[in-house]
Amino acid sequence: MSDHKHGEMDISVQEKTFAGFITWSKNVAIVSIGILIFLAIFNS
Repeated sequence: MSDHKHGEMDISVQEKTFAGFITWSKNVAIVSIGILIFLAIFNS
């Protein structure tokens, strides 16, 4: 087996993917809250 050296792996792709996921999740949450507020105000 090869020796594992902590901190030497290139994780730039994983970091970009995670940042995109967080951005997407935040936007979905904001839209969902907006829809719920709209329904609460205009539901009769």
